[in-house]
Amino acid sequence: MRLLRVLGALLVCTVLTGSAAGAGAATAAGSGSADRARAAALPPYERIVPAPARTAPGGPGYRLGTGTVIRTTAGSAAARGVGELLAAALRPETGLPLKVAGTDAPGAGDGIRLRLDPAAGAYGEEGYRLAADEDGVVVTAHRPAGLFRGTQTLRQLLPAGGPAEVAGGTVADTPRFGYRGAMIDLARHYFSPAQVRRFVDQLALYKINVLHLHLTDDQGWRLAVDSWPRLAAYGGASEVGGGPGGHWTKADYRELVRYAGERYLEVVPEIDMPGHVNAALASYPELNCSGVAPARYTGTKVGFSSLCVAKERTYEFVADVLREVAELTPGRYLHIGGDEAYSTPHADYAAFMARAQQLVAAQGKTVLAWHQLAGAKPAPGAVLQYWGHDKTSAADKAQLAEAVRGGTKVILSPADRTYLDMKYDAQTGPGMSWAGYVPVRRSYEWDPGRYLPGVDESAVAGVEAALWTEKVATTADADLMAFPRLISTAELGWSPASSLSWDTYRLRLATQAPRLKSLGVGYYRSAEVPWL
Repeated sequence: MRLLRVLGALLVCTVLTGSAAGAGAATAAGSGSADRARAAALPPYERIVPAPARTAPGGPGYRLGTGTVIRTTAGSAAARGVGELLAAALRPETGLPLKVAGTDAPGAGDGIRLRLDPAAGAYGEEGYRLAADEDGVVVTAHRPAGLFRGTQTLRQLLPAGGPAEVAGGTVADTPRFGYRGAMIDLARHYFSPAQVRRFVDQLALYKINVLHLHLTDDQGWRLAVDSWPRLAAYGGASEVGGGPGGHWTKADYRELVRYAGERYLEVVPEIDMPGHVNAALASYPELNCSGVAPARYTGTKVGFSSLCVAKERTYEFVADVLREVAELTPGRYLHIGGDEAYSTPHADYAAFMARAQQLVAAQGKTVLAWHQLAGAKPAPGAVLQYWGHDKTSAADKAQLAEAVRGGTKVILSPADRTYLDMKYDAQTGPGMSWAGYVPVRRSYEWDPGRYLPGVDESAVAGVEAALWTEKVATTADADLMAFPRLISTAELGWSPASSLSWDTYRLRLATQAPRLKSLGVGYYRSAEVPWL
């Protein structure tokens, strides 16, 4: 009888527990359905990502038709170029011919007008105003970059796969930070110019304005250097896992710079030094203190390689490489790495980085380096890129704050927020987890203006998401790991601090699903977001 009573009690507990679990699952499913309904009900101006500074929806909208013309400021090749890019983006989405004409004069007919206005100085380099009514859409900006950013907002106001109609209203928009970057590591796994051009198109849609190319590391050297040809020919012929690697010619790089520039992205090349240099050491024995070249490396360890700081030949090498890269790069920066130089004694590191910074200045460029340079002496005007995380020591953070007090600016790329190779969770296929798992919510819920002690918003140049590729080998891997978290970084860099809210962002992000799908982006469908 005692046994029967125990079994009866267990049966009741099981039934009650099962009922509770079922109720919980039903509640979760109901909540998910309700959130999807909320996302689907968002009006067009509340779907824009990054969130604009100001919107004022209302009034009749404009429906594009076969007679719609994109009209650009007369005599402006830059405005015409923005118009051509907009037409190329919208034609496959709308099925319309969308001719481009070099006049935005009143009375020329309805359509889309792209205007550069010298009197619109309040919008700065990248701001814009968009106004839509029954007569058409007008995007006004002070500078071509702003005009281009405005057209990306216009693209989002046209439903992906839906009717070609822009709801009535206005947007007045300027960015919070001037530097909004994304990095792709070409060294650990090789990615072709075509793959990176596709990445540029993805970045442009979300108003990213810097493409950082990590071109060299222990596993591969990806850019041809005429004065040191074995760097690419031999040092480029490897990658993580033992694959064939590859490298870009100078023509490949120039074309990528041109392509990115048309979309108003500045290219920042990184030549990492004095560590992360095994590909260079393997290519040229004289760069080693021993005079003996090591084997090429295809693993994922860090911190074991170093240029020979005592050799003058090392600085001839650095000068040649920086000169050739600078000649190819119209942008402001040369990134010289400086991270994880564990095999370089500190005194040697400080001496080397001092000379390397002088060589950057000799090319008329600004130094950009990882935040470890704060432990040496950043040159005047140098910018440091912080990649630490919540467990980074207080001493390291204080060292960076000290550099900031000396006038150094900072780009924020905290590894446990913006490193796109970090797994979302334990079930994520590609990627790593040394900085912890980074779900979508974690990638969004931090404020760059108040992130580091002693680093006020005035010292923050901007933000950058980094796609390292030790465990990211294909376009499919890159899509999955970058999206949607890269969009989080884009919003943190562009949108006003007052508009940042996970509860509203997750709904706006959900509305991006049809567009990402239409663009062929294999994004991660996080359960945190009620995707449409």
